[in-house]
Amino acid sequence: MTYTLPPLNALRAFEAAARHLSFKLAAHELHVTPAAVGQQVKALEARLGIRLFERLHKQLILTAAGQAYLPEISDGFRRIADATSLLKPAGAVLLQLGVHGSFDLRRLELADFRSAHAEIALRVLQPAGLHELVEGKIDLLIAHGLGHHPGYRCDRVNEGSGFGDWLIAPEGTADCPEVVSFREWLRALRAESPLANHRRPRLVGIIGS
Repeated sequence: MTYTLPPLNALRAFEAAARHLSFKLAAHELHVTPAAVGQQVKALEARLGIRLFERLHKQLILTAAGQAYLPEISDGFRRIADATSLLKPAGAVLLQLGVHGSFDLRRLELADFRSAHAEIALRVLQPAGLHELVEGKIDLLIAHGLGHHPGYRCDRVNEGSGFGDWLIAPEGTADCPEVVSFREWLRALRAESPLANHRRPRLVGIIGS
């Protein structure tokens, strides 16, 4: 069976904006800009051929179609979230880490991290970049560059200055316990044996918990 679905990012933007009746609050939840939420909703409306919101001065109101659509979409996302939670170890908090394509995952000693932090279900997506972080597909990112991104906390992974590897997390979630645990893990690894910025064979794909 083939499902006929609108773009899922557009559905996420609509669902969040409809719950908050605010593009600004939806943007904060999804870690994107209000303009990005507005564009996604506009694209969804164009795809469906129907208006979902009335855009008044400093006010967002659901149309009758939007009111009918919201509970079904919310229920769908809830079911997906519930099904996903069943895949995690009991009581574990899911942490989704993105890593740039040339980074050698062996440097992170992830098996040891999972053993030391049974309360965290770590999943890794490689390759990944800022696009995945902005869209909420990952919770934090190891990226290569200068590490200056407004609205995000950037911690250097390797020693040195200028270009390098950085652990990047949205400021709103940078102090969550699971993010702090992974940040401290990287610091401990660097203290024991500096994470050199040299190339090894590339590992590509999704590594599950």
